[in-house]
Amino acid sequence: MSGCYRKKVLYFTSFLIGRAAKWIEPYLSNFTNQDSNYLLNSYNLFESQLFTLFGDPNEVRKAEAELDSLRMEEGGHVSLYIANFRSLVSRIGDWDERALIHHFRKGLPSRILDQMASHPSRIDSLQGLMDLTLELDTRYHERQKEKIHHR
Repeated sequence: MSGCYRKKVLYFTSFLIGRAAKWIEPYLSNFTNQDSNYLLNSYNLFESQLFTLFGDPNEVRKAEAELDSLRMEEGGHVSLYIANFRSLVSRIGDWDERALIHHFRKGLPSRILDQMASHPSRIDSLQGLMDLTLELDTRYHERQKEKIHHR
């Protein structure tokens, strides 16, 4: 089984650059010695060491702070806001649905929040909320284009 893990570790080492590549180099140069290559035989150990040496220990806190300050611009597109929101949430981990809904709503512009007031039943889940905001935002931008063409 360690051969499988070894292949996985070797695959990931091929993407290392800079300081991380220099760190793994001695292990790779001694590749044939199974005993001294404990790091290459355990993916969990490899990942743990890599994160300890080169990872950001404050990544979750930074993502939470970014999520707390994430705002969609008044004339912006909700699809970009959703992409940014989901990216930050993926770095945070275990937040419950209500907390995510709260933070998602908090960053929406007033034009969308005002329109959402007439659709309360569709805001029972984060995905439902995102779907509704996409629909409302699409209508808003279509209407803005109509206004330009009717001038």
